Amino acid sequence: MRQSILNLKLLVKIFSAIILSWLVLSYGNYLWAKKTDEIRLHISRRSKKKGYVKIATIGSRPLSVDADTEPQKVVDKMIAHWRNKFAQVLPDRPDLIVVPEACDRPAGFGLDKRLEYYRVRKRQIQGFFAKVAKENNCYIVYSAARRMKDGTWRNSSVMLDRKGKVAGIYNKNHVVIEETTKAGILCGRDAPIIDCDFGRVAFAICFDLNFDELRLKYVKTKPDLIIFSSMYHGGLMQAYWAYSCRCHFVGAIAGRATPSQIYNPLGRVVASNTNYFDFVVTTVNLDCALVHLDYNWERLRKLKAKYGPKVKITDPGCLGAVLVSSEDETVSVEEMVKEFEIELLDDYMARALAHRHKPGNME
Repeated sequence: MRQSILNLKLLVKIFSAIILSWLVLSYGNYLWAKKTDEIRLHISRRSKKKGYVKIATIGSRPLSVDADTEPQKVVDKMIAHWRNKFAQVLPDRPDLIVVPEACDRPAGFGLDKRLEYYRVRKRQIQGFFAKVAKENNCYIVYSAARRMKDGTWRNSSVMLDRKGKVAGIYNKNHVVIEETTKAGILCGRDAPIIDCDFGRVAFAICFDLNFDELRLKYVKTKPDLIIFSSMYHGGLMQAYWAYSCRCHFVGAIAGRATPSQIYNPLGRVVASNTNYFDFVVTTVNLDCALVHLDYNWERLRKLKAKYGPKVKITDPGCLGAVLVSSEDETVSVEEMVKEFEIELLDDYMARALAHRHKPGNME
């Protein structure tokens, strides 16, 4: 009997030891997990909101299809066309793919034939674009005519996110007159800024590029990138929009004879397709800011002395302004310019304008 009691006490001690060890181990795991979460939170707080984004722009010409082709077969041909075009850039694993205006409108179709095709097309091609976006973890712009519930039409750029979902839609604000009078396409009212995981994005489509009304909205809302899907290039206006809006600008223009280009905020081309290839892929740094050289010479020297290769200062010459880009993984350009009290270009111009209007400073 006594031996049985001793054995029972031993079993209780062993069981208690096991329970105590489990509790200690569990608490240790809890503390480790909590510490890991704190480290992750710290890293996320120190991570920059903006940085590098790899952009692919495809300036393919409109697909030619025999006008007698059945509408569904036209849809199938259009999907095959874009599958081939996407295959050119997907090996580079872009974050964003941009295509021209009316990217799924066949060349040479009259209005009646085009509308017949659109009635069958519906969202089939947008659905294909969404599938590609999801499978390749990238954003894709689908720029095409869209029929609204009330029967009217819009000339739109639809931003599809990395999951293939609609992140936002821009409706062309300034349509060519005949787009409305003949095709029933109404002018868009808004100029939305779409938040993507790499930055804030704005849009323009073709004829839009001629109007300050839209450009000045973006001057105020300060996007990081303007996406321009178009049938025409716009000449010097592309560089002007990039500089005046202080942001990067990517154009996708139908037909490789007209270049599809990417500009930095200085209005300089940083990448372009060629007469041989209708696409280009490049990486740009959106974590940047324009500053004037006035009053900033010594501050810029101190900035470079501290951060060295982790900050890039680009001078285009003749402009009096430079582009400061943070190459640091955790310190943003905003933090850099604040640290050295560097005056931004817009702030300097606002200060100079206020000086002009100050009583006693004007004739």
